[in-house]
Amino acid sequence: MRILILLLAVTAMISISGCESTYYNAMEKVGVHKRDILVDRVGEAKEAQEDAQEQFKDALSEFRSVVSFDGGDLEAHYKRLNGEFEDSEAAAQEVSDQINKVESVADALFDEWQDELQLYTNARLRSDSANKLQATKRQYAALIKSMRRAEKSIDPVLNALRDNVLYLKHNLNASAIGALKGELAGIDRDVQQLIGAMESAIKESDAFIKQLK
Repeated sequence: MRILILLLAVTAMISISGCESTYYNAMEKVGVHKRDILVDRVGEAKEAQEDAQEQFKDALSEFRSVVSFDGGDLEAHYKRLNGEFEDSEAAAQEVSDQINKVESVADALFDEWQDELQLYTNARLRSDSANKLQATKRQYAALIKSMRRAEKSIDPVLNALRDNVLYLKHNLNASAIGALKGELAGIDRDVQQLIGAMESAIKESDAFIKQLK
């Protein structure tokens, strides 16, 4: 119960200050260190990417449904496709937000780790810690590169979905479907590339979390 009260106090403090450094300092006081926060945030970024994968699969499925239109309520198809596009935008934003949070705490952790190397009086322990810092930095660099590559792969899909949703919005007639059919192969390819990039980032996340734990 005491820990819960302290964590609630931390949350309240952050909502007022909005400062990451204040958050890290407050969490340190309740025994949650930057290393722990980094592990949690990498996990959250991984989950955001997994959710985004599923969302873009759903959007692709809905787009296929639209280009297969063969009579009925075309406006209803448009509304569903637009809903999938909006959900995809939200999923993309969540991926970016979570990656930014990973970068923030990683930078703070590495700065702190580097500074604290100067506090050692035992040269052997200092050297061992410095080597571990460099190894962790290398693995983190691979992780964040993979995450940013996956994030970048989202843009072509969102742009194509947006274009087609807008086109359909202003051309709600059967002849518009012919124009959209020509876009399906490109969108399908971009979604598959996105999913592949996110799979790589997810694997990097698992490896990084395992190493830190």
